Amino acid sequence: METKIIGKAGLGEAASLIAAGELVAVPTETVYGLACSGLDADAVEKVYEVKGRPEVKPLSLMLHKGAAITKYCEKVPKQARVLMDRFWPGPLTIVLKSKDIVPDIVRAGGDTVALRCPDHPMTQMMLKKAKLPFAAPSANPSGSKSPVNAQEVLDYFDGKIAAVVDGGQCGLGRESTIIDMSAEPFKILRQGALPETDIASALADGLKVIGITGGTGCGKTTALRELEDMGAMIIDCDALYHDMLKENTQMLADIERSFPGTVTDGVLDRKALGATVFSNEAALEDLNAITHHYIGLEVRKKLEAWAMQGGKIAAIDAIALMESGLAEKCCTVVGIVAEKTTRIERIMKRDGISYEYAMMRVNAQYPNEYFEQKCEYVLHNDSSEQSFRKECKILFKEVLKNG
Repeated sequence: METKIIGKAGLGEAASLIAAGELVAVPTETVYGLACSGLDADAVEKVYEVKGRPEVKPLSLMLHKGAAITKYCEKVPKQARVLMDRFWPGPLTIVLKSKDIVPDIVRAGGDTVALRCPDHPMTQMMLKKAKLPFAAPSANPSGSKSPVNAQEVLDYFDGKIAAVVDGGQCGLGRESTIIDMSAEPFKILRQGALPETDIASALADGLKVIGITGGTGCGKTTALRELEDMGAMIIDCDALYHDMLKENTQMLADIERSFPGTVTDGVLDRKALGATVFSNEAALEDLNAITHHYIGLEVRKKLEAWAMQGGKIAAIDAIALMESGLAEKCCTVVGIVAEKTTRIERIMKRDGISYEYAMMRVNAQYPNEYFEQKCEYVLHNDSSEQSFRKECKILFKEVLKNG
């Protein structure tokens, strides 16, 4: 067999060869792939034979960027759509539950199929012309180095395949990253050209995050319980901050640099710090800048981890939600407010403190008007807990539907 070298002018011929059941090496942004019709079991068998690839290892399907992925997959989670929108065309392969239209040999007898949308204009044009997906592992014998130019493919397969499409040197030279999204939690099966951190970040951006804020005694805990019942992960920033005071050595080092003498042997002296900052507005702003920065980083980590677990909804509970910049991570912010006398009674009962101390704590916080002006939604919690929970559920369903 003579292996043809095909350039840009011959892309129609290359697509026709693939549609006819032949093997054609094609360029991508990562490495060259050995392509055949992904719907032709006989052609796929040739790929296994030429590569010497064990048939227990499934193949991925290359798709044209406009292809309807639901044609090949039983279920496409919203998170997969997020990654497709962000990274396709690009070096990301997504594993999903397969439909029967995908030959068993492509799936190696399994019930999933790996899908990829290569970022190379010549291969995208062939996919468009062929009007079918390509099964295309890397164009090298199994165990050998993946080729990054047409000559390297010829060195492996000259005379064994129909053609090589010469698309020049591959830009990345490394295989795509593979993520299994057929079940939760999502798993990185192969770390390739796309970093896992980029994937987690994109998934976190796709979360529906509701910000909850309000003063003590307003009923934020009740509202958060409703969100948790809806499947949300709850991030309590106050609890997070207290944990970080014990564990985040970098944050403590920054506090010590700004406020010498407040951290000893990795332990924060809160009284010493309070004596410095609570009587000095500028010092308090400096402290908040440090803590808000590190809390923001930790919140981001938690959101990314939750997204990789398959989570769809999260809630951030923070009194200083707006001032810290955390509100920017939220699709909406809900303020929980209540009358001062109601809040005082709740705090006294909850914390076992005097009326005077409870009043002092309430007076030290923002008034209801602040939250009514700053938040997209405000829930007033001055009635029964049952009534308030019902109002929360109605609002959160609306927000999650439209957010």
